[in-house]
Amino acid sequence: METTALNSQKELSACKDKEDCQENGVLQQGVPVPEDKVESGQISSGYSAVPSPGAGDDPQHSIPAATTALVAEVHQGEREAWGKKMDFLLSVIGYAVDLGNVWRFPYICYQNGGGAFLLPYTIMAIFGGIPLFYMELALGQYHRNGCISIWRKICPIFKGIGYAICIIAFYIASYYNTIMAWALYYLISSFTDQLPWTSCKNSWNTGNCTNYFSGDNITWTPHSTSPAEEFYMRHVLQLHRSNGLQDLGGISWQLTLCIMLIFVVIYFSIWKGVKTSGKVRRTLAVDPVLTLTSPAFQVWVDAAAQIFFSLGPGFGVLLAFASYNKFNNNCYQDALVTSVVNCMTSFVSGFVIFTVLGYMAEMRNEDVSEVAKDAGPSLLFITYAEAIANMPASTFFAIIFFLMLITLGLDSTFAGLEGVITAVLDEFPHIWSKRREWFVLCVVITCFFGSLVTLTFGGAYVVKLLEEYATGPAVLTVALIEAVAVYWFYGITQFCSDVKEMLGFSPGWFWRICWVAISPLFLLFIICSFLMSPPQLRLFQYNYPQWSIILGYCIGTSSFICIPTYITYRLVTTPGTFKEVGTTRRDLICNDLRMEVG
Repeated sequence: METTALNSQKELSACKDKEDCQENGVLQQGVPVPEDKVESGQISSGYSAVPSPGAGDDPQHSIPAATTALVAEVHQGEREAWGKKMDFLLSVIGYAVDLGNVWRFPYICYQNGGGAFLLPYTIMAIFGGIPLFYMELALGQYHRNGCISIWRKICPIFKGIGYAICIIAFYIASYYNTIMAWALYYLISSFTDQLPWTSCKNSWNTGNCTNYFSGDNITWTPHSTSPAEEFYMRHVLQLHRSNGLQDLGGISWQLTLCIMLIFVVIYFSIWKGVKTSGKVRRTLAVDPVLTLTSPAFQVWVDAAAQIFFSLGPGFGVLLAFASYNKFNNNCYQDALVTSVVNCMTSFVSGFVIFTVLGYMAEMRNEDVSEVAKDAGPSLLFITYAEAIANMPASTFFAIIFFLMLITLGLDSTFAGLEGVITAVLDEFPHIWSKRREWFVLCVVITCFFGSLVTLTFGGAYVVKLLEEYATGPAVLTVALIEAVAVYWFYGITQFCSDVKEMLGFSPGWFWRICWVAISPLFLLFIICSFLMSPPQLRLFQYNYPQWSIILGYCIGTSSFICIPTYITYRLVTTPGTFKEVGTTRRDLICNDLRMEVG
């Protein structure tokens, strides 16, 4: 039999070592390839399999069965796939378009000169955000693995990146779902003839409450507070019952019930896999779209940070979603479409929010800066809620607005948890592959208990701390190391070869330059600017103590520390030089096979 030469390194699957092969359903030495698993030399994941020699083959001119079996990765069943292409596209759009598009982009845009901000934002999107977005979709689709096990095929020494991403996802779930609980509380409160944040005659109101929409001759003073502000701070959050981070107070039972309902919806939406959750996301991704129908240095920093957190590379979600695609799916087109939809949604949100802020400033006879003095959720739950309350048919618009916030949040939560679930199921299939429902339940329960600290009377202070320090810097650092590992260790040539094998064309010079130089510098730029001028935390009238900043850094470091820890473990337990330790098992086997074939 004449032996066929290898056309591509990617015709062989990868495994780190014999133990990794056993854990991931890879054939062991001497075990023949089952005929029902491989058809026409192709493995179900899209990689070409090297044919094992038959009984009548010339052993001198055929690849040994032991070596062939070692590199032929055969999944223990066909990998789950999206029911429809639109399910994948809407899932990615739903993940990218989140609550930050509604509140963070308009605020950052206003703080940096309005229309002038769009120039650096667009440049950062083209040269930084979109290339990273494209890279993760291509990696996930080609290797068909989650954010942990994928590193066995790219650069095993960086496997700690996957574990770091999972920890960051847990921190995000601990506060992000709390914001949805606030929105759910507002939604339930909206089912009334008169919205409760339109009056100063409620039990939670103070003497400073000033309803300037009442039609009376009302004067707004520096000490005045609106009914919407007091409803949010004193009734929903109950911040007056907390003295700050040092005394968070008790747990709000109303918000606890709300978040329990949120987690029940999350569980039954993702427990069966992407085929089920994809159907749910069709509705959740479309609803927000229907509802929303010369710069200084800091401007560039804000633009870079906004586009990165908006598109969301580095969270493991894009890897997970793309891993369920068909091997030849046009992920290049998907990356461009999703990025454009995401940016356009931010623009539309900006137009809507600016209109509302201008109207509120006119009614109060104040500058817009005073109306939008607090960034973040307060723009939604105070400013926008107040504007809705004074519209015709305010109850109807309040219901659809807060329903939109919940759908935006649910889409992002589905995505974040799916990234973790896919990673763990791919890494430990022998434990969890047949028990997905139970594992999802464990994840949801863990996230619920992790959220309890944010449901206290001072929980809003914790949400702010986690958002600014515990997750942002950590995920930026993880994304930078991921980019370096892929572009410089795995190699830009090999990565482009992978893309060509999937799509039939190789990325051009623009993408190569962005991946090798601009994208890593893009991330390094954001990280350095954050370290040089860390944000001064303040929420309403509360200034965060210095120890809380240190606590935030420690929480962020607890996730990032997985990367150097695993590198150290790998170097200590694996013989060979640093380069040999970082080389994928696939590369070593391919070299041996070429020598034998030659």
